[in-house]
Amino acid sequence: MTGLTYPEVGATAGGALPSGYRHVRRTERLGTGPDVYHRVAAGLATWQIHRYAGLTVTAEHPPALDVEFVTRIGLGPFRIAAPCRIVWYVEEPDRYGYGFGTLAGHPERGEEAFLVEWTGADDVVFTIAAFSRPAVWWARLGAAPARWLQDRVTDRYVAAARRLARR
Repeated sequence: MTGLTYPEVGATAGGALPSGYRHVRRTERLGTGPDVYHRVAAGLATWQIHRYAGLTVTAEHPPALDVEFVTRIGLGPFRIAAPCRIVWYVEEPDRYGYGFGTLAGHPERGEEAFLVEWTGADDVVFTIAAFSRPAVWWARLGAAPARWLQDRVTDRYVAAARRLARR
């Protein structure tokens, strides 16, 4: 794959995250049963997880392998654009999710992934996994605020998944 800004493509699909990056891994139980699973999977498939978390998404297609999109976060004209490409995708009866990597112009380098699973115990589990490091000078200077923002956005993703689960 060309255009991605990091070499460890697909590392969020499972196993250990690569060294040299900040890691985020969060798993939350959202409820039980097929209805909860399908609501959350549908929210991931329509970019709602991002929108409910307060990001805007510009995409010509729903999530699928190699789909490129741009998320934006901020207020008014002060918005940070983050171009990405989906690098792995899974759609099974009991698992749905994808991981996306950073493209040129993204303030970070790395990957983020979302996966919802309906387990054999009837639980619905949502997992976020990410690894990242600054890609531009102003992100390096603002590393502490960037980490704080990443943690808040992760919290908002979990809240969005909970909202989708309850709909």
